[in-house]
Amino acid sequence: MHSVRKVTEDLYWVGGNDRRLALFENIHPIPRGVSYNSYLLLDEKTVLFDTVDWSVCRQLLENVTFLLNGRPLDYVVVNHMEPDHGASLEEILLRYPNVKIISSEKAILFMRQFGFTIDGKTEQVKEGDTFAFGKHEVTFIAAPMVHWPEVLVTYDKTNGVLFSADAFGAFGALGGQLFNDEMNFDRDWLDEARRYYTNIVGKYGPQVQALLKKAAGLDIKMICPLHGPVWRTDLGYFLDKYDKWSRYEPEEKGVLIVYGSMYGNTESAANALAAMLVEKGIKNVAVYDVSNTHVSYLISETFRYSHVVLASVTYNLGIYPPMHNYLMDMKALNMQNRTFAIIENGSWACKSGTLMRDFLENQLKKMTVLDEKVTLNSSLKEENISDLEALADSIVESVQAKQ
Repeated sequence: MHSVRKVTEDLYWVGGNDRRLALFENIHPIPRGVSYNSYLLLDEKTVLFDTVDWSVCRQLLENVTFLLNGRPLDYVVVNHMEPDHGASLEEILLRYPNVKIISSEKAILFMRQFGFTIDGKTEQVKEGDTFAFGKHEVTFIAAPMVHWPEVLVTYDKTNGVLFSADAFGAFGALGGQLFNDEMNFDRDWLDEARRYYTNIVGKYGPQVQALLKKAAGLDIKMICPLHGPVWRTDLGYFLDKYDKWSRYEPEEKGVLIVYGSMYGNTESAANALAAMLVEKGIKNVAVYDVSNTHVSYLISETFRYSHVVLASVTYNLGIYPPMHNYLMDMKALNMQNRTFAIIENGSWACKSGTLMRDFLENQLKKMTVLDEKVTLNSSLKEENISDLEALADSIVESVQAKQ
């Protein structure tokens, strides 16, 4: 049975939702599922903007069949060829054998790499090219490495719709609401939009900045991403988030405390520091166990907060492995422009603090590490409280200096 939503005149959402998938890209937990967005334009020519993951292909086909109502499908515009959007393309080709594919040179190469039979069915476009489907005329904008090298975004000059590929997306299945103004975005979607951006696109901040500069020259009325809600109001709010995230600027002034603790002793120090910070006036504090929190959430929170405390036990004369994995993800995603503080613990040969500082200063970019450091020998004791207070004061001073 079809399930469609009208986006604006002549344009319909024809995607689907997957609430069964546990891991996006087989990495990132998605407890609320994910939407795969596809859009159908009914003009003199009929145009499908991207397809969907194979898991919701049946829903796509039912939606398209219903709206076409016997008309042929003339074109498929492929902005992004990653399989969560391109997997259903060949099924569309089988159902509509006369359809033409409009896409970039590299995306067409990827189609062949994935084994799709597309000979004689493609029309290659590049940035600046235009295409008219009747009263709707679109132009194509290159968005390489946002977050694959073949990506295009498509701008409909007639109605101001930007088909933004994976930009401006979010984790989470759509629960009937399609548009940002049909939901409480800050409460229900912002965290998942941030986690989506930071883990999927976050490495490519300069490329996102380049796309934002191109978008600034367009009269955009609506943003149609490939995951999550469609934006038709308050576009500046979400554009500002993308600007901050892609410049690696903190979204909020506050302190993220991430601890790695084997038996609870380092955790006790992290909790004590959190309480001190709140008592000293820094109420925007979050505390996470690195062993019990998927790293995608930690990365998202790292993009969010201005200051990060790393509290780690020493393990085999090194950094606690889950903490090291977290640091490696920061490096992989090009994390920068944060202020760090360190708590180290070890029953003998305590090395984690020195190693974490070395990683932050030499493996990451534009990181500041506060000089104050707390060193624990097995557990937090009364003799450590003054050092913990000094660390808390240093963090408070740094946070307030940046306000």
